[in-house]
Amino acid sequence: MSSAEGFESITLTSADGGTVAEFVPDANLLCCSFTVDGHELLDRRRGVRAYAEQGKTMGIPLLYPWANRLARFGYRAAGSDLTLSEDDPRIPRDGNGLPIHGVLPGLLRWELEDGGAPDSLAAVLRWRSDELLELFPFVHEVRVGATVGPGEMRITTTVTAAADGSVPVSFGYHPYTRVPAGSRDDWLVTLGASDRIVLDDRSIPTGERTAIDREPFQLDGTSLDDAFDAPTDGAAFEATAGGATLTVTFLAGYPYAQVFAPAGEEFICFEPMTAPTNALNSGDGLTVVEPGKSYRAAFRIALSRGA
Repeated sequence: MSSAEGFESITLTSADGGTVAEFVPDANLLCCSFTVDGHELLDRRRGVRAYAEQGKTMGIPLLYPWANRLARFGYRAAGSDLTLSEDDPRIPRDGNGLPIHGVLPGLLRWELEDGGAPDSLAAVLRWRSDELLELFPFVHEVRVGATVGPGEMRITTTVTAAADGSVPVSFGYHPYTRVPAGSRDDWLVTLGASDRIVLDDRSIPTGERTAIDREPFQLDGTSLDDAFDAPTDGAAFEATAGGATLTVTFLAGYPYAQVFAPAGEEFICFEPMTAPTNALNSGDGLTVVEPGKSYRAAFRIALSRGA
């Protein structure tokens, strides 16, 4: 075990020693560092403690049990109609005061499973405590597996419903990635998306879609916080600069994406999502796992260099 801002952490190292990832089980299994040949590919922003205690995202956080925003303090899904308290400190809020990124990370208690190799880990989150069920009333388990290899990392997430109840699936990840070459304005971006999901002024989907320009574009002068449909056959999102290409590939179970690259920040987030923002209310693209069944999703982050 190592340490990240006073939290115990787990370090994974590829067989060739060139790729290293660090995870923090007590901060919602946050991946707080991912390096390839000594180059840090993640933005640490306000740090691990601010993430665990305040929900200030960084690194590669799991957004659970909903990704991005809800349109209101409550939702109706899988037979449950739940009202959440607007004063509940366990729920982070966005700039408009809407619930965002699920529940406070410090509430999510992961158990490491035995048998992990130096390049991998496996952990389980059991969603069954009274406190968690107050916020998301569906008994289930979440299992995460992570593996690093030369120049890449894969993260697999599996949600399994309890034998006597179903569970809606609306999670995602928020990787704060960067290219270890050039400045943000130099990065050439390619979106592996099909259509843009139209958002209202609160960043909630309207239900409309529009076509996108698939040509690569330079990030200079562009600020992004946009939602997309993503093809289900390995959608790849890329940022390239100085002969290096960072790629986030949606391998399975992520048919939607959010791309976040605010002006003035040295990161870009290609966010794999199992459902669109606010799906727990709209039902748009929402998968409901039947009792005893599972939903599996996986993505890969990789760094490659030109010849």
